Amino acid sequence: MTTVALQPTGPVTTITTHLRPIDRDGLMAFADKGRANPASRGTNKVRTVMEGQYRSLSYVGNHAPVVVDEPLHLFGQDTAPAPGEIVLSGLGGCLAVGITAVATWKQVKLSKIEILMEGDIGNPAAWGAGGALQKTPPEMGFQAIRVKVVLEGDAPREVLDEIVQHANFYSPVANTMRNPIPFEISLAD
Repeated sequence: MTTVALQPTGPVTTITTHLRPIDRDGLMAFADKGRANPASRGTNKVRTVMEGQYRSLSYVGNHAPVVVDEPLHLFGQDTAPAPGEIVLSGLGGCLAVGITAVATWKQVKLSKIEILMEGDIGNPAAWGAGGALQKTPPEMGFQAIRVKVVLEGDAPREVLDEIVQHANFYSPVANTMRNPIPFEISLAD
């Protein structure tokens, strides 16, 4: 058997695609509003309804519900991501939004954003149901989070790293996870 390698008969063209862009003018107008009123705030609203066992449905606006469950070893049905995984999903989504916005601001066209996250979380108190009850809030929940960003675009690696670091610094979700915030919970009226 003879193998023949075919050579191109003309110039080779490499096609690069970019992610669907956002409206840069709209982004700049939004940035102007923030500069003019740095104390402005929005409010996110979610309604969560327990379905049974540990499976719940969280309703956000008019969207399909976000399903949350626990894995079998934690007495759930393993039909959906666990609450901590949903938190990491929110972090990944927020970082992706920030990276997109900063790249748009810097006029860098991106062809790939992929965010890989790991979070070390413990629940020795069994959600307060008689486990290690001597634990304090700082000892529970996420103890470490590691994020790796795969980013490709029409800029050198140093610029792509600046975009990631800038987005991380200004990420509302990352900053919520890094910083203590006022938090209250009570029975509804």
